[in-house]
Amino acid sequence: MEIKDVLDEKLMILDIKSESKQEVVKELIEPLVREGIVRDKDLFFKTIMDREAQSTTGIGMGVAIPHGKSDTVTKPSIVFGKSKKGVDYEALDNEASYIFFLIAVPESSTNEHLKVLSQLSRKLMHEEIREKLMKAKEAKEVIEVFS
Repeated sequence: MEIKDVLDEKLMILDIKSESKQEVVKELIEPLVREGIVRDKDLFFKTIMDREAQSTTGIGMGVAIPHGKSDTVTKPSIVFGKSKKGVDYEALDNEASYIFFLIAVPESSTNEHLKVLSQLSRKLMHEEIREKLMKAKEAKEVIEVFS
């Protein structure tokens, strides 16, 4: 599974309105529910927040990659979101997060999502990648960053 294979223009929020960690996660889950990828948004929200309780997925440099495996997820998917104002996501560097990638995978899936998580983390280490994502005005521009 490659990043570009699971990015979908219908699963992107180019102007996140939420101002708290919990609200951002809820906002990121909405496109998954709308597209029929997540059947139970409350259960998936709990899955994500339980994972966050173990350790934050705010990896720093303005990036957070919340992720979860759940029976309520029908297919591996990634939701991209960005916030112009930034959100206190309890990141490892104590800085606000602006770029979000929520990874959702079915419980039955192998650990393929860990490969995508690793690919994302490596890509997002590069400042020019983060800058391109922040400047993206259309969903297709986000996909182009990973093509």
